[in-house]
Amino acid sequence: MFSDSTIPQDVIQAYLETHYHVHGNTPATLKVGEANPVLSALHEAAGVACSACITACNPFSEEQEPARNAELQQALAETLRQRGLHHIDGIGQHPSNGWPGEASYLVLGLGLDDARALGTQLGQNAIVWSGVDAMPQLILLR
Repeated sequence: MFSDSTIPQDVIQAYLETHYHVHGNTPATLKVGEANPVLSALHEAAGVACSACITACNPFSEEQEPARNAELQQALAETLRQRGLHHIDGIGQHPSNGWPGEASYLVLGLGLDDARALGTQLGQNAIVWSGVDAMPQLILLR
């Protein structure tokens, strides 16, 4: 399915298994390939047809110091604010592999091309994007 990617297969598998938790007033846990009615409701409430889970943490899956990840996330939050994009705090956490959870944002109304560009700018291997069907998809960037 992802055989043309330069990302190691075990890393891709970890992304597929990760739970993408959305905080805020309407918490949700997003899983790749599973339609999510709470996400659908968030889209509807915001008047958007899509969203993306994006992190600035651990570029290229190279673990950073917590303080560095916090700086990267703060810069991402500022970028989102400057662009006028509504975003909700979250965290991506694999249920069992021991990799530290990564702070993230659910960015409402972020189209696929813009989400890819932002993820690439942040040095990420992948993003999780959802369209009108509110079914999270893993989008590889390398």
